[in-house]
Order: sequence, then C-alpha cells, then structure tokens
Amino acid sequence: MKIDLLITGTGMFAGRIVLDLAATARVPINVMIAGRNQERLDWLRTAANARAKMFGTPTTVSSHEIDLREPRACSDLISSFQPSIVVQAASIQTSCVISSSRDSWGRLVAEGGLSATAVLQALISSRMAAAISSVSPQTHFINCCFPDVVNEMIVAMGHKVLCGTGNVAILSNIFEGAKSRHSLGEAPLRVLAHYQSLAPWREPADRRTGANPPRVFVANDEIGDVFGTFPDVRLTREPAIEVSGASGVTLIQALASSQAWAGHLPGPNGLPGGYPVKLDEHGNLSLNLPDGLCADEAVTWNRRHELKSGVTIDKTTVRFHGRLATCLGEAGFAHADGFDVSELENACQELEQVRDRLLADGN
Repeated sequence: MKIDLLITGTGMFAGRIVLDLAATARVPINVMIAGRNQERLDWLRTAANARAKMFGTPTTVSSHEIDLREPRACSDLISSFQPSIVVQAASIQTSCVISSSRDSWGRLVAEGGLSATAVLQALISSRMAAAISSVSPQTHFINCCFPDVVNEMIVAMGHKVLCGTGNVAILSNIFEGAKSRHSLGEAPLRVLAHYQSLAPWREPADRRTGANPPRVFVANDEIGDVFGTFPDVRLTREPAIEVSGASGVTLIQALASSQAWAGHLPGPNGLPGGYPVKLDEHGNLSLNLPDGLCADEAVTWNRRHELKSGVTIDKTTVRFHGRLATCLGEAGFAHADGFDVSELENACQELEQVRDRLLADGN
C-alpha cells in the first residue's frame, strides 16, 4: 500500500496538521496517521474524513496503530506504506513543558532553555531519518520535533531532512496577519527567527525591551524596531499549535502536487534556526534571503542563540552551552560535556532517566 503522506504522532501538533489539511487540500491526497493511541487515532481519522466531506476537499485519511518507540517501528512504516512525504511529530517529550514550572524538570527547561529537550526530541526523528535513508531515500522528510536544533543533528548523522514546521513560521504568519502589517505596504515580509525568538512575544509589549528580536525585512529593507512595529502581536504561553501546526499545511500541499512554494521554515536542509525559503516544483528547498544578507550571516545569526545557552553541533559532536550546560551538569546528566551523534540513543536514555528523576522529585 503506497500513500502520499504519513503523519506520525497523535498529539495536538499532528492533529492540527491532519485536520487543517483535510479542510484545505486542493489536490487529492491520501493521508495515513500513525501512533500508539488507538482511541485518538480513531478520532483523528473520523474527524479528518468528516472535515474533508464538510469542506469538499479530495482528502482521504486512514490510521495505523504502532508504538513508535519500538526500534523497528519507523522502518516498518516506511517499508509497508512507501510514503511520498513523512511528517514526523511523535516525541518522547511533550511540548507542554514550555508552560510548566511545577516540577524540577520544568524548572530546568525554563532556566536552561528548551534545548534541554533536544536530545529527547531527536530520538524518534533520527530513527525515522535513518529508515528513510535506508528504505526510501526519495521520500521528503519533515521533522516537526524541535527542528531548529534536531535537524542539524540528523544531517550530522548522515541523513537528509527537508525542514521542520512552526517556530519561525509562527512569527512570520502572525506578523503577516497583524493589524500593524498594513502600514508596511504590499511587499512580502521575510523573517529570520530562531525558536528562542518566540519567548519575548509571550510577554506584554512593554516587557519586550532588551530581548533579541527576530530580523524582519519588507522585501529587502530591514525593520529597525520590530517590537515597536508589531505591538499588537502576542503569543500564548502555551505552545502556539493553532499557528505552528497549521504552518506546514501549505508546504505539504505544494510537495504533494509538485508545485513551487515560498514561506518560512525552521531547519531547512538541516540548518540551525529558521529562515525565509522557497521550494521548487521538484521538491528542492533553498533559502530566500533578502538582498545583502548572505547565507553564512543568516546561519551565524541563528547559531549564536544556542551558543549563549543551548545546543550546537560541531561536525559530529553535540555540545551544550551556557546556562543549559551548567543545569544539565548539576542535574547529573553524564553527557553534559557533549557527545558524538553516534551515541544519541545512549545519551537519550540517560537524559530520560534524569528527567524522570526530576519529575519524581517535584520540588
């Protein structure tokens, strides 16, 4: 059985993608959603097919129960269904940690940064990338699990990844939809943003001073005061699933129909952070930077966020920096000084033990 699109995971992110795709698809697309929660799978399949009928779209959705934590799960899925596109949204770390500080793990993430979860986010995604490399290298792979950092790990492991979704696309789309956008004219916005660029927008406008803003260009002209230009924009403190999950839907449709597309994506071709990009009709993705901003400058700007407190990849070595490195060391993580990407599985297992102990400790 060959399918157009495989979506792995049954959480809010995967649900938003499949439900929005069912309501908006303009070309026929055969979707399978896979995960271990049978009740949730049944509902997403039922709701998505209902939405397809409701909105008159040529979308069909099926489901497949599988435990994605099993070592051969990803290979079995790729071998059995030969998907043209894989959207990987299954993780052993839930996104709700962003808004949780009631336990020791949540406080570590709040203090050291969300990159504390990068190794956990990479487990299933790295296995899926390896399965695609081995079984179906022509498949387009979209990793939704912390792509600003994890996609660079995947490439360091010798695999391909097209991009992620969300993060930079959250900001680019809320800026485009903001009331203050109208004063900037008709030229398209181009946004350079790391996932760490989101945090100030969860605060009221008067608390954003001093924070590092994203870089926003109107065509080729950079906005000097981004916070002052978009004072009406504010994110929820919870993951912005309503925008982030939806942001990949138009890209998926373009891939499925072999059409060109332009927008914003995190981790394109394994780069750190998020960029304006363009997709050609053959599925090739490239940066779409404003004149005067070269790729090296854009990559350096994104990477510096992780150098302050976060994770970078030096060839094949995963390195922790700043306050995050200190927090992980104090928590007893054996690989706080770094590890080779070939040791990801072991590092993930040890970090999971640290996390579970901190969750059990509570205060």
